[in-house]
Amino acid sequence: MSAAQAQRSDVAIVDVLPQHRFDEQALWRYLQAQLDDFAGPAELRQFQGGQSNPTFLIQTPTKKFVLRKKPPGKLLPSAHLVEREYRILRALPGTDVPVPAARLLCEDPSVIGTSFYVMDHVEGRVITGVTLPQLTPAERASVYDDYARIGAALHAVDFRAVGLSDFGKPEGYIARQLDRWSKQYLASKTEENVDMERLIAWLAANLPGTDETAIVHGDYRIGNTIIHPTEPRIIAVLDWELGTLGHPLSDLAYACMYYHLPAGEGRGGLADVNLRELGIPDESEFIATYCRHAGRARIDNWPFFLAFSCFRMAAITQGVYARGLQGNAADVRALTYGGIAKQFAATGLKLAGRKD
Repeated sequence: MSAAQAQRSDVAIVDVLPQHRFDEQALWRYLQAQLDDFAGPAELRQFQGGQSNPTFLIQTPTKKFVLRKKPPGKLLPSAHLVEREYRILRALPGTDVPVPAARLLCEDPSVIGTSFYVMDHVEGRVITGVTLPQLTPAERASVYDDYARIGAALHAVDFRAVGLSDFGKPEGYIARQLDRWSKQYLASKTEENVDMERLIAWLAANLPGTDETAIVHGDYRIGNTIIHPTEPRIIAVLDWELGTLGHPLSDLAYACMYYHLPAGEGRGGLADVNLRELGIPDESEFIATYCRHAGRARIDNWPFFLAFSCFRMAAITQGVYARGLQGNAADVRALTYGGIAKQFAATGLKLAGRKD
């Protein structure tokens, strides 16, 4: 692999989309006043992706920053909470969970129109495909081991010690998430989806009888990590918008959900690929690695958590599709997400019938 290939990222950087433009000069004035190491001239470009919160690269002659902001237009309740992202990014340094350095939060909409935060740019590779096509089998194995280890490390963080005791309610996460995302789905519904309706009913009737509480990422997947520019290891975890206090198995199942999705572009999975040939652990091996790092002896209600993860992803992608129809999504691919939402609902319903 050449040095150029080693540093390749799946996420393109493009000119700011017309629907996401704002007063750049106002931003530069604000950052000049707030950050000691910010000095123009500065250039603003947009990461192609960041479906929920538009994400921008700021480049100056000496430094790079990343800005995350709320999208324009009418927003769903309790969504796009960049304030929560910023708070958890500020809480995790010093733990075994690698995150970018969060620099400032601006909640004054008069600056660029919405709340936003700025963090340091982390040089590395963002690879959205779960097969990690740019890597060798040995490198894939190493990254997946890191992926499981960091997930376990996050769930082991003492949320009280890092100042996040009020970051979410300490119990009832699954029931609250089922209620929240059911409402979000209905608010962004564009057509009938019988599988989603049946899945919601099944989850409501099969809620786990026991509970656990940890910091959860909420969208823990390979595409939300930065891999070292040349080494097969994860150096940062991104996109904490859905972070809260919740059940750790919801994060683990979310990562494992891709074992049950067919291969393909974008949200493609691992269900019909030769994992051994690729060097990627199978689901049981990945779970075993997580459990070893987490000191966990067993996994209960696994089919429920897998189905629950698919339900959440169906609701999330339906929201992306609805924003695409409104014209304010951060990615031109948003209009393809209606079919993806249906796929997640169908997969979740199938997993709900598993007996293991």
